[in-house]
Order: sequence, then structure tokens, then C-alpha cells
Amino acid sequence: MRPPPPLTAALLGALLAACGLPLPWSFLSYLPLALLLLFVSGGASPRQMAGRMWWAGTAYSAVHLWWLTAFLARLFGTPVLGVLAFALFALEGAFLALMAWLAARFAASREARVWALAGGWVILEGLRFLGPLAFPWPTLGYTLLPTPAIQIADLGGVLLGSVLVTATAAALVSFWWGRRPPLVLLSALWVAALAYGVTRVPGAGPVQPMLVLRTEFDSFGRATRQLTPEEQLEVQRRLSASRIPGELVVWSETALTSFEVPIRLPEFPGPGISGLGTFQPRQNAVVSVDASGRVTALNEKARPVPFGETFPLYRALRPGYHLIEEATGLDLAALAILPARQVTPLRLSGTLYGTYVCYDSVFPWVARHLVRKGAQLLVNPSNDGWYEGWGVQQHFLMGRVRAIETRRWLVRSVNEGVAAAVNDLGEPVQTLSAGEGALHVRPRLLTGQTLYTRLGDLPALLLAALMLVYARRLDR
Repeated sequence: MRPPPPLTAALLGALLAACGLPLPWSFLSYLPLALLLLFVSGGASPRQMAGRMWWAGTAYSAVHLWWLTAFLARLFGTPVLGVLAFALFALEGAFLALMAWLAARFAASREARVWALAGGWVILEGLRFLGPLAFPWPTLGYTLLPTPAIQIADLGGVLLGSVLVTATAAALVSFWWGRRPPLVLLSALWVAALAYGVTRVPGAGPVQPMLVLRTEFDSFGRATRQLTPEEQLEVQRRLSASRIPGELVVWSETALTSFEVPIRLPEFPGPGISGLGTFQPRQNAVVSVDASGRVTALNEKARPVPFGETFPLYRALRPGYHLIEEATGLDLAALAILPARQVTPLRLSGTLYGTYVCYDSVFPWVARHLVRKGAQLLVNPSNDGWYEGWGVQQHFLMGRVRAIETRRWLVRSVNEGVAAAVNDLGEPVQTLSAGEGALHVRPRLLTGQTLYTRLGDLPALLLAALMLVYARRLDR
């Protein structure tokens, strides 16, 4: 007896999500995706296709983002309320379902619908970078990271990797039905991508010694002031005491706080870079600080975390937000911060540093804009204490792809998470992923701009559109 369609769809979505975990075989994501496209395209109507994709998309998000349930359980103090994460999983499934419904209306034959679903998937991933509900965490292109093929990200970003994955999946389905040319073409593209990857070499540039930290403060304790700024400062200054002359010190997200304007930070062992939380106005920012404690430049967080630092549709969803406020005792409106109006590199001692805060690393355009403005090195102060389980590693893997897209070294100083120096090939050179400590890293300052830096996601989106054109051709 065949399992019911919702169960089959959910199992295929979960299998695809397993390839989004930090595992060495994640590059095989095109196999479960091919099965999923085949199954969804078999729906008898646009509504059935949308329903199958909703179940698959919801399960895909639930497995990929399972750590969110643990986060909400800690936030509300009870495991029961961890199920609120399923509202997000269902929303992500709804976006995929809408895409499937549009694909079914766009294409008539089953094979054409497979290609329309493949192209639509990439376009939807691109749209996830935009708007107040932007959440591009589960992007298929990251599954190529265990292979040299991920190096094509400097040509078209992580979305170009998604194009390779989705087109391969669609070509496998076409091959199953007897059409060989698409798979022959995709096989050649895989060979080209792998050859491109293995021939990349690290860039040459001057070394900038830096000292990065890994602390283990309780993130919830920091947010609720159970852990005082003075206690944090004591630990961070102690770890920074190991600096070597010539090193810049880098501290994590909101490692410093300030109530004063203009800002002076004599407690910071400058020169260096640190995350900074301010209250008048309320900001989550990163600053460069000279040896006297004077802030030389400030860059605000470009993308505050939805439902964490910014609260979309606050008035329309006031009843739901009120329940959260009652459970946590927090005034969400007072906690909200505004996104940066523009992102600019921080200048310190004549060098431009592309600094961005924590969650900004999920958005490729942030690092891209910083490099377009002259950043020679990416610096990502982060607080990964919010993430549980594989969420920490997923966040680190995304940062590695930012280094590839821009061909810049990346330095991370973190509270929990992975403190690291990553070279311009996305390879971790030094890491500290457990315990409290400091790393003496020697990243290189690089110049030049990649094709992705110049054109952004345009090449990937054009290729996704070509898949839609091919779908219409199949119908004819």
C-alpha cells in the first residue's frame, strides 16, 4: 500500500533537508530534489501540486531549522512553546507551495513543470534575500561546500550553486523519461565547475595580524542583564591580554555597550574592532576603535533578525506579539532596532575592513556591498549563542561562502559559535569552536573584485529564467 501523498512529500522534504546539514555528502542534494520534483509534478492539478510542495517545504524547513525549536523553548522557559517554530516552518512551506502553484499554471506538461519548479525554486531563494520577512537560511547552493564546485560562487554567488543543483535535479528527471541532452549538458557543467574549483589559488596580499576571541557568555543572560557588562569586560580584557604587538583586537557582537554620545570606549584595548550596542539611539553596530579608545568609524547592522531585533507587521500582529510580551516580560517595540541605511567599511590605520554583524552574514549582498566600497578584509563579530545544534555550523558555513563570493579573507570573533580565520577560498585556516580562548590569526588584505561583486545575483537569476524558458519550449 502506497503512503499518502502528504507523508511521501514530507519524507522527501526531510531527506532534502538532511543535505543542508553540515555533512560531507550534502552535495548529493540534487538526488532527493529530483525525487521531490518528480513527485510534486505528478499532482493532478495546480492545487494538488501546491499541497504536495507545502508538505515537502514544511518538512524541509523543520529539519533544516530544527534548532529554532530549542531556541524558542529556552526563550520562553518551556519546551512546549518550542512548537511556535512550526509557524515559521509552515510559512516557508507556503512560499514554496505558492511557487509550485504558479509553476503549474505556467507549464502544462509534467516534464515542463519539473523545469518550471527548478527555475522557480532558485527565483524564490533570490526573493528570500528581500523584504521584512527575509530569511535565506536554507539556500541549496550551500550544499556544494564540500566540493570544489562551490568556487563558482565568485561568479554568481551562492545562488549560482543553487542553479547547478536544481538544474541537475530536473535533468535527472528528464533523463528518467528518456530525454538525454539536458543531463549531458549538466554533466559537462559539473566537470567545468569542478575544474574551475580545483584551479583556484589563494590571493596574495599583506598580512594583518589580529587577535580574535571566543567567549562563552549565556546569551539570554546578556539580553536580560543577568550578566553585567562589567563581568563581560573582565573576561574579554583578560583574553585580550595575550595580544602581540601589531595585532588588532576583535571582539564579538555587542561585546561593548554605550549610553553616551559621542561614544568613547576607553575600556576597549584598542586599536581594534568590536561589536557595540547603543541605547540612545538603539543600535546593534560594529566600531573601529583607536589606541586611545576613540571610535573612528561605526557601521550598523544591515539586517536585524526578524522577530528578534525587528518585529514585522507589529500593529497587524499585535495580539500574537502581546502573548510573547506577556510570556517574556519584554516590551518588543522598545527592543526593535532599525536596519542600517547604508553599509560602509570601517577605516582603521589606513585599512578598510568590511565589518558586518552576526546575522548579516546570511545575506550575500552585505559583504558584496562592503567589498565594492573597498573592503580589503571581512570581519564578522557574532553572537552565536542563540543557535543550537547544527545552527552554529550552518552559520559558519554561510560565512565561508561569503569569503568565496568576494575573494576576501574572513575573520570571526564570537560569543560561542566558531571563532576563525577563513581564507579567500573559503577554507578555514584557524578555528576555535569550543571553550573560552583567543586565536592569533594572520589574514591577508586583498583587493580586486569578482564577477559576483560586480553583477551580484543577476547571472544566477538569468539562468533560472532560462529554465522557465526551457519549460515553455517543452510545452510547445
